[in-house]
Amino acid sequence: MVKTAFVVNALASFFSPATTVLAFAPSSSSSSSVSSSSSSSSSGRVSSSLHANAFDGFNFKNPFTSSPFAPAASVRNGDKVTVIAGATGYIGKSTVRESVRQGYRTVALVRDRKKVESDEGKLLYGTFFEGADVVECDVCDADKLTETLREISTRGKSGSIDTIISCLASRSGIKKDAYAIDYQATLNCLESGRTVNARHFVLLSAYCVKNPWLQFQQAKLKFEAALTSQQDMTYSIVRPTAFFKSVSGQLEVIQQGAPFVMFGDGEVTRCNPISEADLATYMIDCIKDRSRLNKIINLGGPDEPLTMKRQGEMLYNAVGKKPNFFYAPLWLFDTIIDSLQWVADTFKSEQFENAAELGRIGKYYAVEDMLTTDSSEKFGTMTLQEHYNKIAVEGQEYDPYTTMFAKAPTEKSVEIKEKIAA
Repeated sequence: MVKTAFVVNALASFFSPATTVLAFAPSSSSSSSVSSSSSSSSSGRVSSSLHANAFDGFNFKNPFTSSPFAPAASVRNGDKVTVIAGATGYIGKSTVRESVRQGYRTVALVRDRKKVESDEGKLLYGTFFEGADVVECDVCDADKLTETLREISTRGKSGSIDTIISCLASRSGIKKDAYAIDYQATLNCLESGRTVNARHFVLLSAYCVKNPWLQFQQAKLKFEAALTSQQDMTYSIVRPTAFFKSVSGQLEVIQQGAPFVMFGDGEVTRCNPISEADLATYMIDCIKDRSRLNKIINLGGPDEPLTMKRQGEMLYNAVGKKPNFFYAPLWLFDTIIDSLQWVADTFKSEQFENAAELGRIGKYYAVEDMLTTDSSEKFGTMTLQEHYNKIAVEGQEYDPYTTMFAKAPTEKSVEIKEKIAA
């Protein structure tokens, strides 16, 4: 649901009093990038020209003394090494923090360690990586990834990696990105894990793959098939409905006085999104919960079904304003998609093909429910209204696809948040 938020926000920007210029390119905060990737090797993996300085200063930290999130951790988890790919992503960083909190020896794989450890990175990520080892490694480089995991294996007391968790996801969802990240880079993690005899693989997938007519959904399913067909590692596949961030992109828009944009009558689709903290807890719990072994699990949050109109009402309630809605017709998607696809087909344009795919992504989430109704498929304690109330006061971090009007954190904003928390 992250992908469609860009389409909603783009429409919202049209009706906003503020003028916004957008560069449609994957953010440096994305889980992985395909710009440096190229095909190689007989295994069919993706290689990269980037070099991974993985072990420069590499040293396992004691999660019980170095992290404020450690008190609830179980001592017996301290012998288990957990490696998290896509660690700087929205769910990835929360998963890192939860892994440390539960006492695992946590390794966060990142493409650029300076991005996390610099002053700017500390402002951006705060305490998410405290107690974890941040290891620089490009997961698109299969050989370097295997080398990195082999070295990590030797550092643990057990001499092996217990669990690999993939929070990798393409940012745009277009075909090239999707197959490079959602399929190939994730496959690299699996194959490298098998090579070093890792025990378990936890995959962050997506609920929407149940009805796959988009490129990124097909790429995710292709990897799921590879994961479930191998015998060397056990697995848990988690398919969340939607993230809170995906349904929060219009906060700044309505704060500026523009209307909340929805499709159709606002009652077309329903969802029950899950908070990043609750999802991270569920992901880490998969490490030792045997009931989730070799299972594909649909997962939503604790809310009852929420229409887009209801989400808008909740957001206005959080900011203390009277609701003001703009209803975008659904036929608008078909007009845009058909026009872009015609140009793509006529002129053999990859750029317009990608634009048409983004339109299809927007339409998908405008007409498809992202909803779990079975009580066994609902998890967590934080409701969407609680999330809206929180970000209405504290603000939210910038993301070019979901929260394009938010601002990146500064020292002043961090100080304000700390005062509010106190």
